[in-house]
Amino acid sequence: MGAADVVPGVSGGTIAFITGIYEQLLNAIKSIDGKALKYLSKREFSAFWSHIDGSFLLILVSGILFSVLSLARIIHYLLDTHPIQLWSFFFGLVLISAVLVFKTIKKWQLKVLISAVAGCILAWVITTSTPATLPDNTFFVFLAGAIAICAMILPGISGSFILLILGKYEFIINALKEFDLITIGIFLIGCVVGLLSFARIVSWALKKYYDITIALLAGFMLGSLRKIWPWKETLSYRLNSKGEEVPFMQQEILPTEYLSKTGADPFLFQALFFAALGILIVIGIEKYAAYMKKES
Repeated sequence: MGAADVVPGVSGGTIAFITGIYEQLLNAIKSIDGKALKYLSKREFSAFWSHIDGSFLLILVSGILFSVLSLARIIHYLLDTHPIQLWSFFFGLVLISAVLVFKTIKKWQLKVLISAVAGCILAWVITTSTPATLPDNTFFVFLAGAIAICAMILPGISGSFILLILGKYEFIINALKEFDLITIGIFLIGCVVGLLSFARIVSWALKKYYDITIALLAGFMLGSLRKIWPWKETLSYRLNSKGEEVPFMQQEILPTEYLSKTGADPFLFQALFFAALGILIVIGIEKYAAYMKKES
């Protein structure tokens, strides 16, 4: 889940979903409630730990944090040096994840199809009309954490992708790479607030309108593919918080046009290879999870 959430591709929620721990994760998050606080206030630590499924959460969170901290520097380097190959890998991850999420729909009906189309259109509109312009101040770092963590626990929406839309992906990656404890702390506080409040909404929606909710999320993934298309032409630039010039407005172009419009190699065959690699990795995870579930 940590590896998935570092990259704006497959979501941590999708990994939890296809590995069979998603429901346990939601239940554990939901259990951090008034009853849990009551156990803490009475110093009944054993009851508190059991109530929130503490051992499960500790192992899961430890794995996520280890992966996030170890991969952040690598991802930042690859974004600078091999962007086409990296975005192609992400593209493959998102595409196959959408297919796998669609496969979990139990019964296709008109309202489910409408939900999928609506999710696709919504994501396309968001990625088309929302430039990365949010400031880097405390409030927006907190807000980015609260929104991104909500996406992280959903099977279908990548928290890193939401950070891309909000213009905070590279900012947070840099904070992790440079170990900026203040920025990381504010972001994590936002994550905690968003996680505790949103898990209940997700649980309710999946329980009451499972197929419609899943279709909406999978549709959102398909519509979001525009955002991670590997070949883009930069139309304008902006200065980031460090005074560095970074792309601001970009438009998608075909790989056959990339060389003539940007003067750079489109790396088409490498792009296809890494997209296929992303697809195979997600399929492998799903097959392994299905095998482990069958064995147990």
